[in-house]
Amino acid sequence: MKALIVDDTRLARKELRYLLEQIDDIVIVGEAAHADEAQEKIVALCPDVVFLDIQMPGRNGFELLESLDRVPEVIFTTAYDAYALKAFEYNALDYLQKPIQFERLEQAVEKVRLSSTSPSTEADADTPPSSMLSSDDRVFVKDGDFYWFVPISDIRLLEVDGSYTRIRFDTHQPMIPKSLNHLESRLDPRLFFRANRQQIVNLRWVDQVAPWFSGGLKLMLRGGEEVEVSRRQASRFKELMSL
Repeated sequence: MKALIVDDTRLARKELRYLLEQIDDIVIVGEAAHADEAQEKIVALCPDVVFLDIQMPGRNGFELLESLDRVPEVIFTTAYDAYALKAFEYNALDYLQKPIQFERLEQAVEKVRLSSTSPSTEADADTPPSSMLSSDDRVFVKDGDFYWFVPISDIRLLEVDGSYTRIRFDTHQPMIPKSLNHLESRLDPRLFFRANRQQIVNLRWVDQVAPWFSGGLKLMLRGGEEVEVSRRQASRFKELMSL
């Protein structure tokens, strides 16, 4: 599991590195002292998880995430508890308050492991846990006491909701304890498009497309939802949907 440490304090980076090096399957691929450096390293190194401080010179941790088209799993590391609620609005897997305790760090890393794998039995242990789902597949969805067996093609929108992902199909909007990044890795990119940091849209459900602010786009879905496409993703959308 590739990890990137982002913190403006050298001592904090050193202490976190020491703790992470005691966890067998963690490989620290780099460190960054501010958001600009972190953004470059996230793009270049493709870490599986970023241990991210919030208060940094220049852009803070939240602003860094807003600037990324594709966000790795995130575990916030901060000296303050005031940002906890906001952190989970950014789909963070965990929120560690400094000084970081090793036991809490192990728990956070375990969440990354669980997010990146699907439950499997010994009988199918040789089967990749994140195999791609096609438009002909159906998926089992459970939310509380309610159950559905949903055709993939009927799912029109997936979006971040706190530390969960909300799935929209028919008139239903169940939430599942999987990150949007994990779900994206299983969905056919020819059918599902990452419109922004918070949402993935089924292209077959797009009814209208309109220009939006700063070179972005707005997608109107047949289900009634409106989805804003970021400027960078708008260029990709045009390439993907053009002849």
